[in-house]
Amino acid sequence: MDIAGLSMAMSASQVNSAFGVAMLSKSLDAASSTGTQITDMIDAAAMELSVNPSVGANFDMYV
Repeated sequence: MDIAGLSMAMSASQVNSAFGVAMLSKSLDAASSTGTQITDMIDAAAMELSVNPSVGANFDMYV
């Protein structure tokens, strides 16, 4: 086994590992952003109910 080949293999492994970690970081950032947007939408819905508490409370149907 030659040292140069082993060195190149280890370097490639480190690059692949670093790439995987970077991609995981990006996906975690995206998930966090999505979660923040969902909680903002829920807060906006709660704000609407605090302004108009009777909206959506009753359903009148005539046949």
